[in-house]
Order: sequence, then C-alpha cells, then structure tokens
Amino acid sequence: MTFSKKLCGIAGATGLSLFAALPAWAQDAAAPAATVDKGDVAWMMTSTVLVLAMILPGLALFYGGLVRSKNMLSVMTQIGAAACLAMLIWVIYGYSMAFGPDYTSGLSNFVSTFDKAFLKGVTPASQAATFTAGVEIPEYVFICFQMTFAAITVALVLGSVVERIKFSAVMVFAAVWLTIVYFPIAHMVWAASGYFFKAGALDFAGGTVVHINAGVSALVACIILGKRIGFPKEPMAPHSLTLTGVGTGLLWVGWFGFNAGSALEANGSAALAMINTFVATASGGLFWMLAEKLNGHKGSALGFCSGIIAGLVAVTPAAGNSGPFGAIILGAVASIICFYAVTVVKPKLGYDDSLDAFGIHGVGGMIGAIGTAIVYSPAFGGPGAEDYAIGAKLLVQIEAVVVTIIWAGIGTAIAIFIAKAVTGLRVSQEVELEGLDLGEHGERAYNY
Repeated sequence: MTFSKKLCGIAGATGLSLFAALPAWAQDAAAPAATVDKGDVAWMMTSTVLVLAMILPGLALFYGGLVRSKNMLSVMTQIGAAACLAMLIWVIYGYSMAFGPDYTSGLSNFVSTFDKAFLKGVTPASQAATFTAGVEIPEYVFICFQMTFAAITVALVLGSVVERIKFSAVMVFAAVWLTIVYFPIAHMVWAASGYFFKAGALDFAGGTVVHINAGVSALVACIILGKRIGFPKEPMAPHSLTLTGVGTGLLWVGWFGFNAGSALEANGSAALAMINTFVATASGGLFWMLAEKLNGHKGSALGFCSGIIAGLVAVTPAAGNSGPFGAIILGAVASIICFYAVTVVKPKLGYDDSLDAFGIHGVGGMIGAIGTAIVYSPAFGGPGAEDYAIGAKLLVQIEAVVVTIIWAGIGTAIAIFIAKAVTGLRVSQEVELEGLDLGEHGERAYNY
C-alpha cells in the first residue's frame, strides 16, 4: 500500500487510519494479498465519467444560462478550457503533489514530492488502495477520478468573475491557483500523510477541498477584479433559465459519481452516499423555495436550481458520514442560510460575485463541513461509533474550515495578481459592453 486514500466515515470501523499509519514493511506484512474487483473498477470508471459530465456540459450550461446572452460562449469556453488545463497539469505534476510519495520532513503534512511527476512509475498493473484492506483499484482509475475533482474545482471559481475577465487571465490564474491552492489542500485533507487526514477531519467528497476552496477563492477573485460595468444598478438577468435548469439536472446526476464514487468501491458506503445525495438535494431545492415564499417572494425556478446546488454542496462532505435524516436536515439548513447569504449579505456588502459561487459553494461548503461533525453522530442516524464525541470532532472540522479559508484566500490573491501582471486581467470597457463572446472569441452564442 504505497499511497493515500480519501477520508471516509468507515475509516474508523475498518481500521484504515491505524493501518495507514504503519511503516511500509509492516503494511506489506499485515495486508492480505490485494485483489481488484471488476465491479469496483467499473463503478469507479463510471463515477469518473459522471464527474466529467458535471463540468461539460453540466456546469457550463448552469453557469452559461445565468449570464447575459452576449457572454454565453465565453463562460462555456472558460470552463471547458480551464478544466482541460487542470487535467494536463494533474498528469504532469498535480497528482504527484497531492498523492505522490511523502517527504521525509514535516512538509509531508502539506504536500507530496514530485517523484511521480508525469506519472512516473505508474503502469496498467499499478494499484491504488481503497478503504477496505486488500481491496484495490487500478491506479490509473484513481488518477482519473481525482483529476476530475481538480478540473471542476477550478471551474467553479470562475462563476464569480465571468462577464469581465480575460480568457488569457483565466488560464494563467488556473495554472497558478491549482498549484498553490488546490493541490496542497487536497493533500492535507485526503492524503494519508496530510495534516487534516491525520487529525481525523471528515470530508467524504470535497466540502473543504472543493467547495470552501472554490467559494472563498471566488470571493477573493471577484473583489480584486472589481464589479461589472453597471452592477448593481443595471438589470443583469439570466438569459436562459431553461439552460440553467438543464445544467442543474446534469450536475445532480453527475454528483452521484462525485459523492458515491468517493467510497472508491461499489459497496454499502457508496449506497449511503447515494441516498444522501438524493434526499439532501431534494430538501435543499424545496427549502430555498420555502425561504423565498416566507420572505414575500414567489417560489422561483432560479431559487429551485440554487437550492438544489446548495443541498448538493452541503451533503458533499457528509455523503458517507451521515444518515439520510441527517442529510435532509443538512440540506435544508444549508439552503436557507445560502438564500440569505445571496439575497441579504451580498447586496449589503456590495461585492459582485456574478453567479454566487461564494454564496452557495463557499457558505454551503462551510455549513456542510461543520455540520458533518454533528450528523456523523449515531444520535442523528450517522455511522459514528456509540462513544462518538461531537465536540472533539467539531473542533477538528472548524480548524479544517478556517485553514482552508486562509489558505485559499491568500493563494487566490497571489494567483490573481500574477494573472494581472501577465495578462492585464480584465477586458477593456468596449469588450465588456459588446460582450466577451465576440470580444474574446469572435463568435456569438446565438445567430438570429
């Protein structure tokens, strides 16, 4: 067993954390002969493709429908190109930084070595450990699965800066941000030698690594970039809620690969993550509309879509770490708080987070990460042991949230200023008024 695993609620029950702490020679002696189950492999390959569907077309349509028609293609292009860049960087050195061999120093708490750069030493026969001792999957499958997480996380950040950021700036930012923000956070939370993995932080599928990381980064990026021309006085309504609705559906479907796939096996843990991804999301969608109604508005399609995403975000760290009832509560609470973050806090503070990446992913991710410590308890139907102590785990979760906020905030500022120095960051006033579709790409989304 030579490299790391994502932290899961079943770790304590299977003895994973104790086993992973053994030296290599002791692991080899203690482990049964590794087996690769074709069912697990098929499920993980399917999950990987489902996460890709979350990016293209899911997120591209969800974000694209929310902008003005003159910027539709620019959003889709930025998301697609940033995701492709993330995939290449992941293979070149990202995988090695996040899940490669450890440093012999304390640096291994935060990042791995570059010894697996360009996937050195990986072959079709290489295997990656799952959460069950002796059960493994092909390393290439694990690499691909984790690659899609890196790709969608950097794409999520772009939701706050669309309609005024240069395409070239997106590419420079993505390369720097992945290197100094995403890869270290992924290592700290999901690698066996990572600081928060060793501390026992619960993040089944990316509450901190994906959503808090992306949401906080989105907030910092949009503040540095500045507001869109005319914001908030001019109306900037979504040009196609139909496309946003289609994107929402694709995101929900793909999220089953995101959450249930994070079990790394086709087993009961994946099944728990699957039902939680159903019910937390359903709860989120309905409770956002209820919040609209209680605040004197009509229940809207946009609100329904926003609530769906809020529920998905909140349940991500808790997918395999909660019972279904706890997931319902988590989805409802996150949806209501995200509603107020978007409709009350954002207008009062005045920042221009174009598509509410922070209000939903950042805020929802924080609620999900902290709430996981609560719903993990057997008192709420969670898979925790009978002697599970909420208070101790809550402190670990809060520490992980705070460190992620600080790391992402500082790293994003560095990445944005580097992109600004290299590209100028923002399109000209003429291009912004004309639309980035024509100004940046020479095309229109719609030709009448």
